[in-house]
Amino acid sequence: MTTFPADREADDSSDDIIALVRELVLVETPSRDTVASARIADILSRRFAEVGGAVQRVDTAAGTDLVIDVPGSGDPILLIGHTDTVWPVGTLDGDVPWSTEGDVVRGPGAYDMKAGIVVMLEALRSLQPLPLPRRRAVRVILVSDEEVGSPVSGPLLAERAQGVAAAIGFESPHPDGALKVGRRGSARVRLGVTGRAAHAALDPERGVSAVDELVDQLVRVREIVSAPDLPGPVLCNVGIITGGARTNVVPAQAQAEIGLRFADPVTEETVLRALHALTPHRDGAVVSAEVLSARPAWQASAQDDALLEGIAAAGHPLGQSISGRPAAGAGDTNLLGALGVPTVDGFGPRGGGAHAVDEHFLRSSLRERVALLRAVLTIPAG
Repeated sequence: MTTFPADREADDSSDDIIALVRELVLVETPSRDTVASARIADILSRRFAEVGGAVQRVDTAAGTDLVIDVPGSGDPILLIGHTDTVWPVGTLDGDVPWSTEGDVVRGPGAYDMKAGIVVMLEALRSLQPLPLPRRRAVRVILVSDEEVGSPVSGPLLAERAQGVAAAIGFESPHPDGALKVGRRGSARVRLGVTGRAAHAALDPERGVSAVDELVDQLVRVREIVSAPDLPGPVLCNVGIITGGARTNVVPAQAQAEIGLRFADPVTEETVLRALHALTPHRDGAVVSAEVLSARPAWQASAQDDALLEGIAAAGHPLGQSISGRPAAGAGDTNLLGALGVPTVDGFGPRGGGAHAVDEHFLRSSLRERVALLRAVLTIPAG
C-alpha cells in the first residue's frame, strides 16, 4: 500500500485518472469553508474548460458553485454533483490519508464524491474528438453545500436545470453498483424552546425549564413520526441536543436538531405541519420548529424508468449490466426527480465507507463509469 499525507507529492502519473482524483482530494473542502471551495472551483474551472466547457462561477454564502455548459446536440443532459465533503481540514494528515492499494483508492471525499466528478471530466474529455452532432449537449452543476442539505444552492437548482432533457447524479451507487431511482425526502428541523431562568434551589417555582420542556416535546415528536395513520414510514434521528448552562440555574434555552426521512410527499407534509403546530406543555414556555433544509421525496416515475432503461441499453455493448432501485438517502437529485425531470442517481464508482474512516472507491469501477457515461452521451452515427 502507498499512503501520502497532504503535504507530500506522489507519483500517480502512470494513471492520469487517479492522479486527477488525487488532485481534488488533496484540496480538503468541508462544507461552508468558502476559501477551500474557491480553491477547488479554480481547479475544476480550468479542467472543465479544457474539455470544452463554458464555466460560470457562482459565489454564495456557502461557497463557490459551478454551472458548466458543454456544446453538443439536443437539449442538454444535466450532470449534477458537489464539491464539499463531511471531513474537516486536517483529515488527510490524520484518520484518512490518501492511499492506493491494488483496486482500492482511499481519501476523504474520494468516494463521496470527487471520484464522481472525475467520471464526468474524463467522459467529456473522451468525447472531444467527436463532431458536435455525434455527442449530446451537457450541463454540469457542482454545488458547494450538498453535505449540509444544500440550503443555499438547493433553491437555485430548479432555475439552473431549466431546459435539460434529463438529469444524472454522481453520488455513490448501491453497494452492488445499481443506480438509484427514487430517494426518500429529507428535512433538518431545529426544535427550539425558550423558558425562564431562575435559581434552581431558592425559587425554582419562578423558572420554566426549557430542557424539561424540550424532553417532553421530543416525546411528542416520536409520537408524530410513528403515528399509525401516516401514509408512509418516517426515519427520525435526534442528532444534536443543547440547553442550559449551570446545574443551579433553571435553563431558559434548549434546542434539538432533528433529521427526518420520508418515503412520500404526503407523509412529509403531514409530519412537518404537525411539528410547526407543536404547543408547549408548560405555562410560560415558547416552542418553535424551524426547517433548516429540506429535500422533497422523489418517487420514481415512468420517465425515470425509461432513462434507466436507456442507460442500461448503453451499457450492454460494454458488457455492463445496469439496474436501479430506490435509495434511503437524499441528495440534490430529489428536487429534480420530484419536479418531473427524468432522473437517475448513483452514477459514481462503486466503493464504500461514505462519511467513515474507511471511505474508498474501486479504481476498476471508476473506469467502468467513465466508459458508461461516454456511451450514454454518444449519439450513434447515421
